[in-house]
Amino acid sequence: MPFTGRAALLAAVGALPVGLWDPSWTGVLAVNAPLALACACDAALAAPVRRLRLERSGDTSVRLGEPARVTLTVTNPTGRPLRARLRDAWPPSAWTPGTEAEDSRHRLTVPAGERRRITTRLLPTRRGDRHADRVTLRSYGPLGLFARQGSHRVPWTVRVLPPFHSRKHLPSKLARLRELDGRTSVLTRGEGTEFDSLREYVPGDDTRSIDWRATARTSSVAVRTWRPERDRHVLLVLDTGRTSAGRVGDAPRLDAAMDAALLLAALASRAGDRVDLLAHDRRPRALVQGKTAGQLLPALVNAMATVEPELVETDARGLVATAVRAAPRRSLIVLFTGLDATPVEEGLLPVLPRLTQRHTVLVAAVADPHLAAMATARGTVEAVYGAAAAARTRTERQHTADLLRRHGVTVVDTTPEDLAPAVADAYLALKAAGRL
Repeated sequence: MPFTGRAALLAAVGALPVGLWDPSWTGVLAVNAPLALACACDAALAAPVRRLRLERSGDTSVRLGEPARVTLTVTNPTGRPLRARLRDAWPPSAWTPGTEAEDSRHRLTVPAGERRRITTRLLPTRRGDRHADRVTLRSYGPLGLFARQGSHRVPWTVRVLPPFHSRKHLPSKLARLRELDGRTSVLTRGEGTEFDSLREYVPGDDTRSIDWRATARTSSVAVRTWRPERDRHVLLVLDTGRTSAGRVGDAPRLDAAMDAALLLAALASRAGDRVDLLAHDRRPRALVQGKTAGQLLPALVNAMATVEPELVETDARGLVATAVRAAPRRSLIVLFTGLDATPVEEGLLPVLPRLTQRHTVLVAAVADPHLAAMATARGTVEAVYGAAAAARTRTERQHTADLLRRHGVTVVDTTPEDLAPAVADAYLALKAAGRL
């Protein structure tokens, strides 16, 4: 039970006349005895902290970069009014740096037998689950000389979901999908290999598309129209090994891969394809299967929220084996991984034929935009060495990508900002070519 600053100030003010006029034990007692009695009365009149009841409500999930509000209800069942300062403790990553002291501390007054609500505003800086720590209250007496202090554990969890910044690209990709599907007025028919409908021949149509049986039954020439295949299987595979932990800009490569995976999942589900997710390093970290179009994105963001890069070498053989089990039929497997030479050449390439002999494989990698700036730098010895190192790194990545292409793999290697639309474009190109 701590003394307050007010009590210390009164004790210091009372010590001045004692020191000047009567420096004795009698003078000390004459000043401090009334102060001690006032503190004891103040402590007795302060509301007891242990008997308070605390409950939480509010947000349980939020996208990264958006605020979450958690409400704490404080009920005072005692016969004394509660005058308190409260600290609602959360992990440091639940706050914007520098705002914790202001946002986590509150003043409140709760009359006897009543309740009050206070709201804590969180702004998480990382994905994952943020668990509330203890709530500490300091209850003051009416004179403000003495306080009772105690803590309560009030469990609450806020799940911080991936932000999905690439959502802004979805309308343009859906427009391109409608063009492929033949539902938009364009000069060419919808591409694909799945029969859609018959229509009247117009000059410029491919004569190979004429349906002679339908033409014989009508008075005009009929041609077949086509659309991209539907109900195909797309498996998104996130490599969560050590290469995914490398930071490009302010975020790890894994976050850029997740953003691209969400855009591709939204696009593929609108196209009528089935989408699953696998996150793997030495063992599976997340698996989402069998979700309908309406359930897919919520299931993906919830599964991705708690997945973090592991500082271990990815078990490529185990990853491929798990992917094959998750995709028993012909599928498009989109592998989000790195293009570092050693992990790919020693880990992925020996087991890649297990995927390519049955599935269409697309490898998506996050490139560092800083390399382009380094490669053109000149003027100092350090800049020249940096340019040489950047050029060598880019050459090695290109060589690794060429090795993958020789195995029939489509490779997308671009910066975090361009990765999501580039992967979506690659998916649309494969669908237009009838390779799914």
